[in-house]
Order: sequence, then C-alpha cells, then structure tokens
Amino acid sequence: MVRITEDLVRKKAEHNECIIGTLEELSLHQEDVEKIEHLNNWCKDLQILYLQANLIPKIENLNKLKKLQYLNLAINNIEKIENLERCESLEKLDLTLNFIGDLESVCTLKPNLHLKELYLTGNPCCDYDGYRNYVVAKLPQLQKLDSTEITTSERIKAQQIIDKTEKRIKEAQNKYFKWRQEQKERMSKIDYSGISNDDFWKMSSENCPETRVEISQRQRNKDRPPTDISENIPKSSVRLFTKDGRPLNVNQAKLDFTFKDDNPKQFVLDIAVYKFLDSNLIDVDLQPIYVKITIKDKVFQIVFPEEVLVERSVAQRSQTTGHLVLNLLKANYKEPECANKEETIEKTSTKYLEVEGIKDDMDFSKIVERSNRVKDLYSNPEIPPLEYA
Repeated sequence: MVRITEDLVRKKAEHNECIIGTLEELSLHQEDVEKIEHLNNWCKDLQILYLQANLIPKIENLNKLKKLQYLNLAINNIEKIENLERCESLEKLDLTLNFIGDLESVCTLKPNLHLKELYLTGNPCCDYDGYRNYVVAKLPQLQKLDSTEITTSERIKAQQIIDKTEKRIKEAQNKYFKWRQEQKERMSKIDYSGISNDDFWKMSSENCPETRVEISQRQRNKDRPPTDISENIPKSSVRLFTKDGRPLNVNQAKLDFTFKDDNPKQFVLDIAVYKFLDSNLIDVDLQPIYVKITIKDKVFQIVFPEEVLVERSVAQRSQTTGHLVLNLLKANYKEPECANKEETIEKTSTKYLEVEGIKDDMDFSKIVERSNRVKDLYSNPEIPPLEYA
C-alpha cells in the first residue's frame, strides 16, 4: 500500500523550497496512493490539490483545508461523494472516471456554496435516466456540469420535474447497487496469486476498483528493480508523527534544552549542542507548528504551543557555548496600539521653547523704538563720553 509520507510531500514541494506548511499547490498524481491522509495537518494553506490517477477508494481527511479551491480526484476508485462539506472555498471538483453509483451523494455538496464546476463523466451514475436534471436541481450553485454550462431555462425545468427525476434515480441506483454487490462477490472468488503475469495481461477482466488495484500491484512489481538482501533488514526508526499526521516531541539525541515562552512576541529555544560540533552537521527544518533538527543523524523535534512565522524566525550558534538558539516570532503577536499611537504623536508633534516671566500683553512692536532711543543717547553732544580707568 502506497502512503502519503512527509518525504513524498517535500519532494513535490521543491517549488516552495520544500516547506510544506505554507504550500498552496500540491501534485500527487500517478503515485498509486491508496488513502488520503496527513495533508489535513501538514498543508492547511492548500488551494489546489491534484490526486488524479491513484487508487483512492474514499474521500476523507480534507475537512481542514479551508482554502482549497480545486480538487482533482479523477481516475480513482471512489464510489461515493462525501466529507467535503467543510472545504468552504471549493470551486471546482473533478471526479471523472471513478465508480460513483450513489448519485444521491451529490447532495452532500450543497454546503459548498462556492462550487461552480463539477465533473462526473465516466461514472456509472451518468447512465441513469435523468442524471443531469437531478444534479442541476440539487446543486443550484453549479454553473457548469461535465464541461457544459447550465442555462437558466435548464435549471428551471430541472426544478419543475425533480419529483419524477428523483423516483427514476432511486430505481436506477438500487438496480446498480444490486449489480455491484454481485460483482464484488464474483471478484472475491478470483485467486490472482495463482495467475502468472503473462496470463493476467492476456485475460479479460471487469472494469471495477478491484481490477484497478490488481493491475497497479502487478505493474509496480514489474517495474521494481531487484533489491539487495541487506535492504530487507529492518532498521530502527524514530516515530515523528501520529497516525493522523500530528507531529510528536522527540529527543533522540538526548540533548538538554530550554524552551522559553515568557516573551509575548516570540519563543526562544536553546539547545545544548556540543560546543565543538561542526555546524554543517546540523540541519534545521522549521515549520509553522514544529521544528525538526537533525544533529549527526539524531533527531530533535519539538511542537510549538502556537504557530510561528517561519520567514521571520532566526536560528544561530552561540560563539561562547556552541548552543543552537532559535528565536521564533509568534504568528498571532500584534504590536500594542497604545504604544504605536504615543510614538506617532511624539514623532509628528512640534515642541516649542517655553520662556518664563514673559507677559502675554507685551508689545513687541516697541522693541525697535527703544533701540533707537539708545542710539540717540550716544549721539547727544550734551552727554559726556564714558571714561575708562
């Protein structure tokens, strides 16, 4: 079973400098993925997600992707539309060439008010009599169905005949469910382990999820290169995430550290790295909710109480102790408004020199006249000149 791993997501995030926490677009098509997982917690900013041409049987674990606008799940093994109600920004959904026979499950898309385009071409439900009228009537927010625009007259007509359409859809749906159950029983009786590859590729088979899975497994075994015996020896690994993708606190290197949260603006993480250790042997992988530090192949990972700003955080070595110090700016921190206002007033206001003892009613226009009187005293011949000792 192919799983969605952190390494796989990082490999596909090279355009985002391998940072998955701020990833907006992710392509995981043709990877033989059999379950949607972890993306819910790792990539909450996703807007576009490509998962076509895989082996996914169920839509799940996408409810936290509030910014997701385009989801491509074409050519998978999905038999029912579900678990997309909380993808509030979803505008385009592609479910081409799946095995959706439960047409009534489109009603789960009613809460997706921004959904404009839906693609169901190649699904069993498209063969139901009244399929298009049913979808148009049940999803009034749709503007385009299977690449064809929905006109106003078509929408009105679909609403008028919805009662008759629902009855026909239920009959066709129940008929398909019965046929699908019989198909599952037939497929369960086939023992593929006793069939060689040559015979398998020559034999005729039914178009169903079970056949797709078997084809994928045989193709992977065919393309897989021979492995060395030493590769089968199990290696001890450190568990960094839970089953649902949440990061764990790990101190494999057994280093002393302090994590300070007394500053409202930032966290400070101080790790007692060996003083004379070469900095090239230290790898820091900072994400919004956790940081993973690899020191000589030993992992140190810690989860933050709240999100931090990756691009504004700083990691540096102490020149005296050799410790690794990370200053992590909190994403939710805001500068106090009062302090900003006082600083603005101080910068914009003009201060004047105050002189004490000056009366408000002083007439400054007499200053020139008084100075002229002083000059007259010096020019008067009756006044003797000053004598200096």
